Amino acid sequence: MTRACSVRPVALLATLAVAALLLLALSTSARAAVPLTQVSADPFTNGTSQHATEVEPDTFAFGSTVLATYQVGRFFDGGASDIGYARSSDGGATWDVSSFLPGLTFNAGAFADPDSPYERVSDPSVAYDKRHNTWMISSIPLREDLSVPTIFVSLSTDGGATFDDPVEIPPPARKADLDKNWTVCDNTPTSPHYGNCYTEFDNFGEGDLEYMSTSSDGGKTWSNPVSPAGHAKGLGGQPVVQPNGTVIVPFESLKGTIAAFRSTDGGATWSSQVPISRISFHSNSGGLRTSPLPSAEIDAAGRVYVAWEDCRFEPRCSANDIVLSSSADGLSWSPVSRVPLDEVGSGVDHFIPGLAVDPATSGAGAHLGLTYYYYPDAACTPDDCELRVGFASSPDAGANWSGPTELAGSMALSDIADTSQGTMVGDYISTSFNSAGTAASVFARGLPHTGTVFDEGMWAPSTPLPVASAAQATRHASSAGATRGQGVGAAQQAIKHD
Repeated sequence: MTRACSVRPVALLATLAVAALLLLALSTSARAAVPLTQVSADPFTNGTSQHATEVEPDTFAFGSTVLATYQVGRFFDGGASDIGYARSSDGGATWDVSSFLPGLTFNAGAFADPDSPYERVSDPSVAYDKRHNTWMISSIPLREDLSVPTIFVSLSTDGGATFDDPVEIPPPARKADLDKNWTVCDNTPTSPHYGNCYTEFDNFGEGDLEYMSTSSDGGKTWSNPVSPAGHAKGLGGQPVVQPNGTVIVPFESLKGTIAAFRSTDGGATWSSQVPISRISFHSNSGGLRTSPLPSAEIDAAGRVYVAWEDCRFEPRCSANDIVLSSSADGLSWSPVSRVPLDEVGSGVDHFIPGLAVDPATSGAGAHLGLTYYYYPDAACTPDDCELRVGFASSPDAGANWSGPTELAGSMALSDIADTSQGTMVGDYISTSFNSAGTAASVFARGLPHTGTVFDEGMWAPSTPLPVASAAQATRHASSAGATRGQGVGAAQQAIKHD
């Protein structure tokens, strides 16, 4: 940026030329798409789903193994024909397994259970239990009346190559109609609760009352679910586990905040919620299905990072940025900062963040990776919105960020699955660090199609993404800096996001 001062004509021309080259370089860097690999495609043919569609991926990495999971064959009014999964044994460079979970629904072709009472399934989340050497994928099955009476957990003891028919988490005692599950395991051998796994969900039947269930035997059995003190209501909680065994659960509260509750006794009891921040939210102009659900991760020392989409830093709340807060204990949270992907006022709309923290890093040197979707123009219409996927990284716990890298673009909204809440790539996505310190991400990508059959599958960068060096990581122009702001979110009604 040039300073406001008198400049001779020759100097002015030179300054403008340098600025133009700099802007061109930044634009080229931001829009340079990386090579991609297709990880999975929808093989199902039941006439009640939209084919071929795959949406809403989650990933988890342990060592050099990365496991991804996602919905396959999306229904317009909730859920999918089945849940798919894919495995990479080399940190996300290649994918050696791509398959579908057995026994979930009666719609899943060769993977179906013809006697299942469930027509569809939704909201996959993947975790790894180091103590029991077990991979697990939780999901919510839907009956034909769209009720959700239980949570499924599918288990793999062969490194994520195959999965068994699911076990069930006991439902709440009252009006079970469940939503937005998320699973994590305590993988720290010195933790007093090493080997515990925790699944969060909310009960729409009780106004989105939050619940937690615990397993201590590799996911084979689960406790009766427990609500946090104070009866916290919300959805989209993503539990993380500190090295000392404390579990912290950031979630979107119905009070119009991002909030968190925690357990210090291995899931026996859960605290009242504490606020992280009020939410300011710019509704998606193109009608894409998005909401400010949090994406939460944790570093090696137990610091929790939470990201969500928020418009507080933009003039008149005209677009969403991705914003960030962190905490060492789940009780006190840092002021909200803006991830400077583009300049304030640029008109770029950012949403659906998938945050990763390298579990081998911590403190001021924590490595962060962020995959997200965006529109170059927040004021676009459903007919002309260009949906793209971006990635940025920080080598210093979010103090500085790299410029954005375009992973995929541009998608038309007509090329992705349609739902009763808008066209869909997922209510959430995910990024995970492998043992080499590079980031793997899997995301939905819709290619042009004709007729009624889509071409929306799961894609990943062909090479895992490196974290920017300290020299490469820069703050953008001062107008795009990580400034503070206050949210003005309003209380929400109960929402269901199958």
